[in-house]
Amino acid sequence: MSLLLELDLTRGVLETPPASPVAAFRARHLPTLRELVAALRKAARDESVAGLVAHLGGARLSLSQVQDLRDALADFRTSGKPAVAWTESFGEAGGGTVPYYLATAFDEIWVQPSGDLGITGVTMQAVFVRGALDKAGVIPQFGKRREYKTAADTFTEKQMTGPGREMAARLAESVYEQIVDGIAVRRRLSPERVRELVDSAPLHAQAALDAGLVDRLGYRSDVYDELEKTLGETERLLAERYVRRGPRTLAELQRRLPWPEKPLVAVVRVSGGITVGRNANSPLGGPGSGSDTVGAALRAVADNDKVKAVVLRIDSPGGSYVASDAIRNEVLRLRSTGKPVIASMGSVAASGGYFVAMPADVIVAQPGTITGSIGVLTGKGVVRDALARIGISQQAVSEGENARMYSAQEEFSDDQWDRLEETLDRIYQDFVAKAALDRGLPEAELEALARGRVWTGADAFDRKLVDELGGFQHALTLACNRAGLDRDNMQVATVPHRNLLDQLRAPTTTDDLAVTAQPLTLDGLASGVYSALGLPPAGLLRMPLNWQLA
Repeated sequence: MSLLLELDLTRGVLETPPASPVAAFRARHLPTLRELVAALRKAARDESVAGLVAHLGGARLSLSQVQDLRDALADFRTSGKPAVAWTESFGEAGGGTVPYYLATAFDEIWVQPSGDLGITGVTMQAVFVRGALDKAGVIPQFGKRREYKTAADTFTEKQMTGPGREMAARLAESVYEQIVDGIAVRRRLSPERVRELVDSAPLHAQAALDAGLVDRLGYRSDVYDELEKTLGETERLLAERYVRRGPRTLAELQRRLPWPEKPLVAVVRVSGGITVGRNANSPLGGPGSGSDTVGAALRAVADNDKVKAVVLRIDSPGGSYVASDAIRNEVLRLRSTGKPVIASMGSVAASGGYFVAMPADVIVAQPGTITGSIGVLTGKGVVRDALARIGISQQAVSEGENARMYSAQEEFSDDQWDRLEETLDRIYQDFVAKAALDRGLPEAELEALARGRVWTGADAFDRKLVDELGGFQHALTLACNRAGLDRDNMQVATVPHRNLLDQLRAPTTTDDLAVTAQPLTLDGLASGVYSALGLPPAGLLRMPLNWQLA
């Protein structure tokens, strides 16, 4: 019996597997983006797969993730097998622009008769907590380089600055252009007509059908009844289960046998905030990348003769300057061995996330990836008065003029502020110089693109901050091409990967120690509380305001 592959994208997807048992429990039954893309690629070539049906809705996917899936769906459609998307509603009293943009990658779109098409456009919004800090008695003291490094604005301003508004406007414009053009091509409408329809949205289901934005009105049972008429009786299987299952044919078994040995392409991940030390393993927080762990992984693949190429997969807003610089140095060392290194950007690769990507042979990003933010910020929130209001005080005895320079109990002195400014200048100049060197651009030209500014992947590509547009699979193909490998006759291995025995065995070297997870801590909870008080995350290389696409 043939298979009907199912996608449920209302749940969201993971960029990386959970880093802790608690996170794994919270994310149970969620597929990874890489699994879904691999499933679609495999299904396109699998004669036992008759078609694809997907449940869409909600706004749980980033624009970059949607574009990865659109690329994979384009590959699947080349097989001639039907790909059908259905939803109860693209937004119910809410926006549905990004989910509908994904839906247009399918051959046919169904909407429940009572549903809506909430393609109301895009909004880039940011949160400012200065007013709350003033009321709480917290004194924000932050320095930045340069005017577009607007993360500090979250704490020091009550609204967007001129540069912040300019940057947000261009981000929204670039995203809107990508979505409109994608819809126009797939629905055979002019971009002008798509913009008109967006401006008249939300549309009820019948109006969407009349406008040519959807193909059929019906409920879930109607969708599956029609597929049964077209495909006959099929066995349904979730895409992630399909790609995880064991071999079903002799040919599949032969492909999975460890012999003859196939060349390896290693995938090294930089996910979440970048810190000094080992990868984070917080039960409540998200993933974090430590320079020790990432560096050990890069050294391991550099020394492994079986590894012919490396994909550095980055989904990070940045973090520590010295940690990012340590990872960059290991990327350069890896390249010196002659192995190609392809940087593949996920939803975001900004500030420190861009720092670790820029020395790669090729940088690949989706048009909707958030990247750039070549800039620096640091500072503190002085909570002395806020704590005094609730009866908490702190006293200290110190030796050294600047022993309490970074204390949240005291404001910077004039001399300390001067030292802070010198640090910001030094780090910013180093960031710009290394970016110019890595990207092969004159320093003055690179600095004009820096200044802390965030770009979409499409705009970064136009400005030579990114080399090619595409997702992980495109980066993998580039890695194979550069290493002279057959894309269909190689293995992909995530590094570091430790089996249960490796995890139980005591480390014997610092590299062994580096790839073990940190002990479980409440760091994620502490960071969350710190942020809730209006204080910034750690690290000088963090992207600006947490831009939210709505």
